[in-house]
Amino acid sequence: MKQIFVMLALMTGAVSAFAQNAGDSTATVTNGVTLTADVYPRQEDGDLYHGLTRKLTFDRMIPPYGLEVTYDKTTHIIFPSAVRYVDLGSANLIAGKADGAENVIRVKATVKNFRDETNMSVITESGSFYTFNVKYSDEPLLLNVEMKDFIHDGSKVNRPNNALDIYLQELGCESPKLVQLINSSIHKENRRHVKHIGSKAFGIQYLLRGLYTHNGLLYFHTQVRNQSNVPFEVDFVTFKIVDKKVMKRTAIQEQIVFPLRAYNYATLVAGNKDERTMFTFDKFTIPAGKVLVVELNEQNGGRHQRFEVDNADLVRAKVINELKVK
Repeated sequence: MKQIFVMLALMTGAVSAFAQNAGDSTATVTNGVTLTADVYPRQEDGDLYHGLTRKLTFDRMIPPYGLEVTYDKTTHIIFPSAVRYVDLGSANLIAGKADGAENVIRVKATVKNFRDETNMSVITESGSFYTFNVKYSDEPLLLNVEMKDFIHDGSKVNRPNNALDIYLQELGCESPKLVQLINSSIHKENRRHVKHIGSKAFGIQYLLRGLYTHNGLLYFHTQVRNQSNVPFEVDFVTFKIVDKKVMKRTAIQEQIVFPLRAYNYATLVAGNKDERTMFTFDKFTIPAGKVLVVELNEQNGGRHQRFEVDNADLVRAKVINELKVK
């Protein structure tokens, strides 16, 4: 009788152990399925990746826009900022910037009735990435398209898929979109922090309203006031570091400083009106005995303006800690 009880106990223990192992195995398998659901099988096949490779999920995908092109008509795409990069998926497409416009791309088909769908990608100066799936159509529904990003479309909460932080070489570690936001915010806020730098002559006043800095970049907030009845046409604006004591400056004694961005660049100031422009520069300082000269030149006229910025003013640039986007 004891032997029967012992055998029953052994059988019960074995069943329990088997059930526990089975449960563990199921958990392992379940975990294995969970873990391998987002990876490719570890096989070396022509259709598979080598080794353990994680799958790209749909939340990582940038949904493309649909675009139709044709052979006998040109499709124009207007972007919110200047285009820096264009890539075409096949030779069935031809694209390029419109003459005299940095933010307009024209696209058309090079072959009539091409059957295979292709794609096109665009990167703009503001750091936005746009992608298009392109197909042929005899009569495209949309021939002129205006693209927008989250700065321009009025959206306050959701950012579209094209609002990516694509960094451009000249801006270093600063996002182009953040530079755009800083310029837009300062311009919209319109405060005057610098009140002693400017020039006035011939009814024209050229002012430096503010100096700002953020993440290795400098921001100049300038204003042109036209207090005359004659419109003021801007020819060009120059920024150069020159010696204080040299009266007749030569090109050797001048160091030109080029802005990285110009926001709301004014080319015409109507009579009794004013315009404001934001200039973005890479960080720089002014050596001892030198000044930064800012010159505003009138096209077909002589009402040129000029003011100077000392290094003491430059190093007191206001640090940007917060932005007002709305």
